Amino acid sequence: MTSSNGGFTDEGLRKVREVLTRHVESGRIPGVVALIGRGGQTHVEAIGTMRHDGGAPMGRDTIFRMASTSKPVTMAAAAVLLDECRLRLDDLVQTWLPELADRRVLKRIDGPLDDTVPARRPITIRDVLTSTFGLGMDITALGSPIMGAIIENGLTPDLPQPMPEPDEWLRRLGTLPLMHQPGERWQYHIASDLLGVLVARVTGQSFESFLRERVFGPLGMADTGFHVPAEKIDRLPALYAPDPQTGEFHVWDESVDGRWSRPPAFPGGGGGLVSTVDDYHAYFRMLLAGGLHGGERVLSRPVVELMTTNRLTPEQTALRETLAKDNVHLSYGQGQHGGWGLGSAVRTYRGDYAPVGQFGWDGGSGTSTYADSEHGLVGIVLTQVGMTVPDSARLIHDFWTTVYQAVDA
Repeated sequence: MTSSNGGFTDEGLRKVREVLTRHVESGRIPGVVALIGRGGQTHVEAIGTMRHDGGAPMGRDTIFRMASTSKPVTMAAAAVLLDECRLRLDDLVQTWLPELADRRVLKRIDGPLDDTVPARRPITIRDVLTSTFGLGMDITALGSPIMGAIIENGLTPDLPQPMPEPDEWLRRLGTLPLMHQPGERWQYHIASDLLGVLVARVTGQSFESFLRERVFGPLGMADTGFHVPAEKIDRLPALYAPDPQTGEFHVWDESVDGRWSRPPAFPGGGGGLVSTVDDYHAYFRMLLAGGLHGGERVLSRPVVELMTTNRLTPEQTALRETLAKDNVHLSYGQGQHGGWGLGSAVRTYRGDYAPVGQFGWDGGSGTSTYADSEHGLVGIVLTQVGMTVPDSARLIHDFWTTVYQAVDA
């Protein structure tokens, strides 16, 4: 009952399909597209429809809002600049982003914004790339003055207003104190958006044009970008944010005339990409191949290793681990990996079926993308049901549970 190429067992692939089908037939997931690849074998499942009320079927070429699974991909722009010595890890970020010079730091995370001390040192490129520069989305600090200011200034995606263009976004960011000292703690999301502003300043190009020229183009990622052009909009499903109390489906973003139907003012490296399973497969296969794609080098092997191994100190890793485990009721169990590389989670302990060293990330729109070198495996599962309810998180969990059973060791 084994398939060729040292890939997956037939029985295991059937189980993957059965589990995904069960989630769709429950009525809680309108549709899903999943891909697993190993060696020369790629297996794709497209199940269900693009809308909760029916409509066109999901297809292999369906375009999804990748949400936070954008982070591992947009980090490649910084990796290119590291390879070319246009950035160095311990350069001061204020060389390109003077708005972030002379930082102040809150005395306590829930304190008033003017109760600060000077930063002990400037922010470095390393701090930004490892998400330790001092600011981030902290679910444990919701309701605090600093989190309120982040949201009110439009520094996060569409909460409650669209993000401004990059220079204005950075100006607003520069008016806020840091939550923690530079390099002290891992903090989620904002560093990934800051990355895009940094890349644009260093290269003199827009973040998207640089990614397209140096990453998307060479990898053949023709359906990846920060918006969906009109001629492809019929391939973009509605994005749902079900009511947390009743489970009733609410459309958070339509395809036609929605947020991704036109170029954004702010191309968000933290969660702005749209893509397909095959485009993402090309990217993660390149990482597993040490930066090579079709015999051509996209990234160096050392920078890929830098991206996909844990970059946090033991103290930072312990804090990140605690953050995930103590807030499992908010994350529905996602995020329990331990470590963080550059743009990706990196598993530092065996907490489920996946091995230590697996790298990738999940997205709040119901997306999940990971790879691991031990098995030469890439897995991608995409829905458009937001994690206001646990349904897509449970589908993601079950997908990975069955994928690792399907591996033909």
